[in-house]
Amino acid sequence: MPRWIAVAAGISILLSSLAIESIAGRAAGGLGVSTDSQSGNTDYDGRFVFVRLRYEMGLRAGAGGGFSRRDLPWAHDYPRAERNLTKILDEITSISPFQGPNGGNILTLDDPTLHKFPFAYMSEPGFWTMTDTEALGLRSYLQKGGFLVFDDFRGDHWFNFEHQLRRVLPDARFVELDVSHQIFHSFFDIETLAMPWMYNLPPRFYGVYEDNDPNARLMIVVNYNNDIGEYWEYSDTGWVPIDLSNEAYKFGVNYVMYAMTH
Repeated sequence: MPRWIAVAAGISILLSSLAIESIAGRAAGGLGVSTDSQSGNTDYDGRFVFVRLRYEMGLRAGAGGGFSRRDLPWAHDYPRAERNLTKILDEITSISPFQGPNGGNILTLDDPTLHKFPFAYMSEPGFWTMTDTEALGLRSYLQKGGFLVFDDFRGDHWFNFEHQLRRVLPDARFVELDVSHQIFHSFFDIETLAMPWMYNLPPRFYGVYEDNDPNARLMIVVNYNNDIGEYWEYSDTGWVPIDLSNEAYKFGVNYVMYAMTH
């Protein structure tokens, strides 16, 4: 049996086993666990740990266009997204990731502990704000080898995302990535980026390279007009198509493998 068929089949089987835990978690309501930045964090012990970045933000825009209740965009899809992804990583790779009840760690951008972990993820950067100290801390993390994924934003959310990122890396150049880039082949061979993802908008993938050199290390990958974390979270519920969940996991696994090898 070709390797890609066997791996894809393994993902589909694992999704069924994840469903029982997901249903139990949703029964508790809300996020299911504390979103305190220190609650449930694990100390570094050499294993891969999924790190979600916590940030402060203003009031979240309501459906009518005005500003309404305070929300936690940084915590969207938490903790089921990372919990499910780390189980996939454990099943099909040799990484042996940390698998705690929260799926990983929550850290602020200026937490020196962040430097111990090569992979970080930020949800909804359209609502991201930060202090100068946090900007300096994130710049240091990226320049010293950290890898960061931005996910779950679309449309005019780009403007705030770019504004904040330029506070971290003022000279950053966004390079649109095509399917030939090695990040899309670091474990799975992803065949196309043109898929019907979230928001009914064409997904775009951008990268920021170290020293803006396309031959250097990719420090940042940007999932724009997209939300792969949503597919990780709901992959085991039957609410999203299996084939799209499988593709979302391929992106997640590839991102982690790239971060661990570059």
